[in-house]
Amino acid sequence: MAESLPHYTRVEGFDSIGVHALISTRAAGDLALAGTAPVRDVLARWDALRAALGASGVESRFATSMQVHGSRVLVHLPGWAGWLRAAEADGHVAMERGTGLGVTVADCVPVFLAHPSGAVAMVHAGWRGTAAGILPAAIAVLQSRHLAAADLRLHLGPAICGRCYQVGPDVYAQLRGSTPDGPRNVDLRQILAEQARAAGARSITIDDSCTLCDNARYFSHRGGDAGRQVAAILAPTSA
Repeated sequence: MAESLPHYTRVEGFDSIGVHALISTRAAGDLALAGTAPVRDVLARWDALRAALGASGVESRFATSMQVHGSRVLVHLPGWAGWLRAAEADGHVAMERGTGLGVTVADCVPVFLAHPSGAVAMVHAGWRGTAAGILPAAIAVLQSRHLAAADLRLHLGPAICGRCYQVGPDVYAQLRGSTPDGPRNVDLRQILAEQARAAGARSITIDDSCTLCDNARYFSHRGGDAGRQVAAILAPTSA
């Protein structure tokens, strides 16, 4: 499903349709923009990630946002250059090649979506976003642009696994529709895969890495890390 490299894990299966997708590892350093690391160092790590993705250069476009665990999905059009940081969104869609998309994660699920036409999407899905339907919302945006969900390739990246992730009854009820007597374990990637299939997606892969179990490789919020990794996707114009 994914090719492991020292600083980044690249998603396999997307290159064949001319799409690059990766997630940074702990070896790439902390990419949290609100952390305590020197800003110069953090921005240098982002520059390195953009270069690894292929989204660097004077004419390049790379879109991110302030994440709020919601269901808002932004559609990014061409006609601009640089690194955009938009306000309050957890999903991004680029219908045309040439715009890189990125989200920060540390236990939440990074969801990569790509279409053979070159349209791509990137979603940050924690429990709140999953309950709010952030992934079906992103798929709906692509469908509204006349792209069939069945033609999408969807990958659920490294995140906390169902064995490690336990939630209270109220959260479980929002995710599963029933209220248990006490805390229950939840596999967010399983729920997201179910949502994607219900929306019509058929090509779904799931990374088996857990950010807490594999804490030596990935940052984990529940593991006590303040650091963040970045998941990113790009359909280059040269493909």
